[in-house]
Parts: sequence; C-alpha cells; structure tokens
Amino acid sequence: MEYANDVTVIGTGRVGLPFALSLLEKGVKVNGIDVDKHIIESVAKKKMPFKEPGYEEIIKKYEFNLDDDYKKIADSKYIVITVGTPLQKHIETDINYITQVIDSITPYLKRQQTIILRSTVSPGTTEYVRRYLERKTGFNVGNGIYLAFCPERIAEGKAKEELETLPQIIGSADKESGKIAEVLFKNLVEDILHTDYISAELAKLFSNISRYIYFAVSNQFMILADEFGANIFEILKMSNYKYPRQIIAKPGFTAGACLRKDFGMINEHIPYMDMLLSAWKINEYVPHFLVDHMRSRSVIHGKRVAVLGYSFKQDSDDPRDSLTPKLIRYVEREVPKEVRICEPNMEMGLNLQNGYKNLPLKEALFDADIIFIAVNHSDFKNNFNGILELCKKETWFADVWNVSGMNKIFFQKMETGS
Repeated sequence: MEYANDVTVIGTGRVGLPFALSLLEKGVKVNGIDVDKHIIESVAKKKMPFKEPGYEEIIKKYEFNLDDDYKKIADSKYIVITVGTPLQKHIETDINYITQVIDSITPYLKRQQTIILRSTVSPGTTEYVRRYLERKTGFNVGNGIYLAFCPERIAEGKAKEELETLPQIIGSADKESGKIAEVLFKNLVEDILHTDYISAELAKLFSNISRYIYFAVSNQFMILADEFGANIFEILKMSNYKYPRQIIAKPGFTAGACLRKDFGMINEHIPYMDMLLSAWKINEYVPHFLVDHMRSRSVIHGKRVAVLGYSFKQDSDDPRDSLTPKLIRYVEREVPKEVRICEPNMEMGLNLQNGYKNLPLKEALFDADIIFIAVNHSDFKNNFNGILELCKKETWFADVWNVSGMNKIFFQKMETGS
C-alpha cells in the first residue's frame, strides 16, 4: 500500500514535536495532529513553541504540516501517539486522552497500518489499547493492524541528542508489530530492544521512578541535616569526596511532568505503604520545608518576598508540574506584604498564578526581604553577584540548589561578604 506520509504524530508537545522533526531531518515524510492552537500557529510560522536546543533550524528548513484534522491518518503508514497521560489527584492514571485519540482515529484506520504508543503509561495500558482497538475496528492486532509500545526516554533540553543515541525499547504482543515498529525507529537509532508490552511499560516507569527515589533520599538528608543544625552541602562534600561507590545527589525540587507523576502509575496498583509513596511525600514536602525553616530564621509575614524561577527544571521554559507554585502557596499562608516572581526563560509580563506576573529580575528583587531561589537557572548562577548587588544586606536567601556557591541553604546577604 502506498502512503502520502510515512508517519502522523498525534500530540506535538515536548515529546511529539522533537520526534517528528528528527524524523523529518532523516528524510521520513511526517505530519502532525494537535488541538493546541498555540503550537499549530507557532509551527505554521516555522518557530518552536517551546525551548528545545537543536530544533529551531530544523523547523525552519523542513515543511511540517500540523493541524487538528484526524482524517490525515488514513494516508500514513505509522500513527504515533504522544499525548499526555496525567495522574489524577487520587493517584490514578488518567488514560482519557489516549482513549479520545483512539476514538478519533478509528473511523479512518485501514488494514496494515501501525499504531505506536509513545506516551508514558501505566502497566496494562497497551493491552487496553489493543483490546479497545480490536473492539472498535474489528481488526486483529498482528494481522489486520499492528500495535507497539515504544516509550520515549528523552530529557527535556537533550531531545536532539538522546533521540539519536538512546536505545529504543519496543514492546509488542506479536513479532510482526515489533518488526514493523523497528523499521521506523531504525531511522534514528541502531540499538533496538524487543520485549512485551508490560516489560516495555515498566522499563520506562522504573527509569523515572528510580531517579525520583534517588533524589528523595537526598532531600530527606537535607531535611535531617537542618533539623540537627548541620550543613547538608558540607556533609555531601565530605561523603562524596573520593568515595568509590555511588555518590549522594544534591537536594532540590524534584518535579516535572514525568518524575512527579510516574510513581503513581505503579503505586495505584499497590494497596500498602511503600517506598515509592514515601519518596513522593518527601519530594513534595520540600517547598513546605523551605518556607517553614525560613520562618524559623526570619519573619515572612508582612515582608516582600521574591521567588526566582518558575519552570520545573534548570534553563527550561516548561512550568508543567513545577513545585514553585506550591512554594508560593505556602509563602502566601504567611500573609507577606508582597510576592514577586522572576522566570527568565518565560515571557516577561506573562500571567503565572493568582494574578502574579513574570517580572524582570531587577523589579522582582527591588527592596526584597526574603528571596527563594526555586530553580537553578544559569541566569541566576552566572549573575549571582548581580543579584546580591540588588539586595539589602539584611535580605534572607533560601537556596536549596546552592546557586550562590555559599554551601548554605539559608543565609543573609551580609554573610556573603558583599
């Protein structure tokens, strides 16, 4: 069968768009489907709708048709689904977006087409998709149509490099689906690892959850050290110095659309307390810890508070599942005189939360009594002396990332010698 396009990518966010553009660069014919008007308009102008190094030139060079028309999937050999799979508030995976996509594509599906699920999913989701597809279409997976789970494992900011270097896991229930999926991914990587649905789903989840637990240990050590009046950064320096085994990570906000939710995709299948849930509690407690332990050193009530950083990770413009909004809510409980936010990677003047706007650094810091460095952006680290110059000598800092290089989480400007 001849196809007008090799691939249609459904969901062109931070996972789907880099994947589509990387395939285009390799000569694969790709188009996309999305419901986000901002993304569609940005792509039409040949501009990236978000920060992801390496793709600004690619999007300018190649034609990428993107709209919300599901009819186009009828002309594609591969349909790649990369829509969101959020965690509902009661630790339950939300698969509604995936179900909606299946409902939208089934009227246009043809025999011999291949559906690739690339979103992070709860164990058993691909089998659900198989059964749902077969019921909706009357086709049999492995015969009439093909299905594989091929998880993305990229880190934001490193998509271009990692799409072409990380081995691709392919989970399938039949050999033909796996073989056909491999043909697509061979355009990007040589290393292909075949397995079943469940093992592929767990491999992705275990990768993220193990990092989540790893950082939770560091955050608990930070909390314990401060309770004992000790300096966590000094302890880490001594503990890790020339130590031949795995080092202890630095503390910080452990967040993002993957790390903050993926534990729940396993945890919803467990009826008892476990280390995954404990890791979640520790990582989610860090904003409360910073506000509570700042309050033990300085009064927040009636003070001007500046929060530096709003995205979920260093040098990113992605605020999804950031812990900064949670930090701000705890600050608000102290009824400060004012809260100001500066996120250098997002548009100045942008509405953030509860009426707050994104302010330039100088404006956010003016006459601030307390500063929370919520994200370890390079702009803050490389310009920390400039930050100090804009502060009063009595200004308190909460610097969980050690952006200042002071090797202290809590300190006043006067302690820096500036």
